[in-house]
Amino acid sequence: MQFIDLTAQQQRIRSEIEERIRNILDHGKYIMGPEIPELEKKLAAYTGVRHVLGCASGTDALLMALMAYGIGPGDAVFTTPFTFIATAEVIRLLGAVPVFADIDPLTFNIDPEKLEAAVKALRGEKSDPCPLPGKTEELPAAKGIIAVDLFGLPAEYRSVRSIAQKYGLFLIEDAAQSFGAEYHGTKAGALADIACTSFFPAKPLGCYGDGGALFTDSDELAEKMRSIRVHGSGPHKYDNIRIGINGRLDSIQAAVLLSKLSIFPEEVKLRHQAAQRYSSLLAGIPNLRLPSVTGGMKSIWAQYSLLAENENHRTEIQKKLQEAQIPTAIYYPIPLHLQSAFADLGYREGDFPISEEISRRIFSIPMHPYLTKESQEKIAEILRTG
Repeated sequence: MQFIDLTAQQQRIRSEIEERIRNILDHGKYIMGPEIPELEKKLAAYTGVRHVLGCASGTDALLMALMAYGIGPGDAVFTTPFTFIATAEVIRLLGAVPVFADIDPLTFNIDPEKLEAAVKALRGEKSDPCPLPGKTEELPAAKGIIAVDLFGLPAEYRSVRSIAQKYGLFLIEDAAQSFGAEYHGTKAGALADIACTSFFPAKPLGCYGDGGALFTDSDELAEKMRSIRVHGSGPHKYDNIRIGINGRLDSIQAAVLLSKLSIFPEEVKLRHQAAQRYSSLLAGIPNLRLPSVTGGMKSIWAQYSLLAENENHRTEIQKKLQEAQIPTAIYYPIPLHLQSAFADLGYREGDFPISEEISRRIFSIPMHPYLTKESQEKIAEILRTG
């Protein structure tokens, strides 16, 4: 059994992919070829956003978004400690400081109340005790928020956006796992000032290498990010107007995405069906908590993640599934504030107790559009007897 079955998907669209790649071999524009604007136009139509920019990876998308806001030393950006390192890594790459806020125990996304407490604490306002990085006299200036749509479920954007507006902060949506999800009728990618997604192969919409995209309704931000994407380019090829990166998307990856996008709406429905079947089959199992989707939300189910009773219980479950040749994964076993790369921030164990507890209990089971009923029933039977 595959954790994510890309082979079944490829069998459906292989001839179309091969035709698109042949076209690229014929025209020879391997980077930023005509497939890029075609993809960007279709992604914009899907999400309802004015501007979409294809780029080299989801990490580059986050980096470019922060660069468009001029983030650098002395700045602070708020985010969650329960996510992939790229979210906070890009903040550090620019010399800025990530300030973490704990997560909601049901959705695993950033908790708006904890987020506002962190913002107030950084501003020196009275609030509940809130861990901050570094020494008090060296605290940076609050500039923005990166909210993460973990496992395909959008964050609570009404509350998060309200906090951003209240304190004059920009808001970036890390939609690396949520392309295809919805928040009260609005597509992921259209929920913040800038949204960033990843097209890593395992994502709901993935290419056959690295790729990503940025989404914004702002003409000014779009213009900046187009420049940043190509070494800070200006009107003249050799007169760069700002510092940028090499963040371009390959034509072949865009071709793969165009082929996959043609079947993506159907795959979204299949993902929902698989998730609903899991929820029915696994309901009522003692000491096993199923994913929670709050009202008005539609997850894209990038992962189907369960909570065991504790770390030992999780190990026992994974062992039984492994014996039946059923793969599992743990996202994320070490929260960011406890990882070595962020040790200089001075965070300690116990600072974000919910993220730490979830990291000890969470595990994910196979999830993709081509997951069969029989496979899910097999998984459910093992979990019920565990």
